[in-house]
Amino acid sequence: MEAIRKQASKFREQVARQQQAVLKQFGGGYGADGVFADEAEAQQHSKLEKLYISTRAAKHFQRDIVRGVEGYIVTGSKQVEIGNKLCEDGKKYGTENTCTSGSTLSKAALSFAKARSLMEKERSNLLKALGTQVAEPLRAMVMGAPLEDARHLAQRYDRMRQEAEAQAIEVSKRQMRLREASGNSDMISRLEASESKLQELKSNMGVLGKEAVATMTAVEAQQQRLTLQRLIALVESERNYHQKVLQVLDQLEREMVSERQRIEGVPPPAVETSMPPPPAYEEVNGIFMRNSTVAELVETVEYFLAEAIQSYCAESETELNLSAGDYIVVRKVSKNGWAEGECRGKAGWFPSDYIEKRERVLASKVAQVF
Repeated sequence: MEAIRKQASKFREQVARQQQAVLKQFGGGYGADGVFADEAEAQQHSKLEKLYISTRAAKHFQRDIVRGVEGYIVTGSKQVEIGNKLCEDGKKYGTENTCTSGSTLSKAALSFAKARSLMEKERSNLLKALGTQVAEPLRAMVMGAPLEDARHLAQRYDRMRQEAEAQAIEVSKRQMRLREASGNSDMISRLEASESKLQELKSNMGVLGKEAVATMTAVEAQQQRLTLQRLIALVESERNYHQKVLQVLDQLEREMVSERQRIEGVPPPAVETSMPPPPAYEEVNGIFMRNSTVAELVETVEYFLAEAIQSYCAESETELNLSAGDYIVVRKVSKNGWAEGECRGKAGWFPSDYIEKRERVLASKVAQVF
């Protein structure tokens, strides 16, 4: 049993020495590192790896944009359909409405339908632009031959590099065998053939690597340029769409607000221009002197309290300014629509339609009259 252990240990040491020798050879002219001892070759391989990763990431990004735009188009098309239905409903109400109190809502419905139709048209144009200017060019790039050809070149280079690594190991093994059995012509010829094949692989690998790097660099530049252009086109299309929709909405809002103000801002009825002027009178020591003309026009000379139901602006010195809510002592009411009275220490004429008689008034209000 002890002898078996010693034999196994001896074999392990021998294998370790052989591994060290192989690694030493790899550190020399051949082996996994020796094949690419040339710094330019190593840089080329590193650059090709980076290009492969970069073009793959760009391809995935382009594919994500295409999928996103296609999903947006599907959703947008459904929104256009819903918007057009809403437009039809607005037109139907605007043309068929039989409201007896006016056509304001009908006009608003027609304006809304017109604006909605314009907005859905702009949305359709946006979706079409996204499809033709963004999705289709990027899809063509993702599925196109230039990218696939470049990637195939890189993959061929990688396979050739692996083959060269295997051939370098084979050459190292033959060198070790030749050293152990020196002078064997058959082994020398096989070693020379292996070395010749290795050199051929390295030469072909260098040429293929340069071609792959150049092709991948061109594809990477095209990916970057095209993707940026399509993103700009996407942004511009959406910006133009929102600007046009905003113009439509601004116009619609102006029309609707103007109509609302026209309805809600109706001014109070003005005194008829055909109304005769108030009767003339003279005030002496607070006592009004009546002449024959006034006597003919005055219907009643009964004192009573009244409240102004709307404001009145005096147009002559004989008239009295009133504010809504003022209390007046009415002293005369003429037949031609005028009344004469006192408010806040001033006396004068005012239209009798602007006041209403009050039977009971708070004492604080009566104090405001004088």
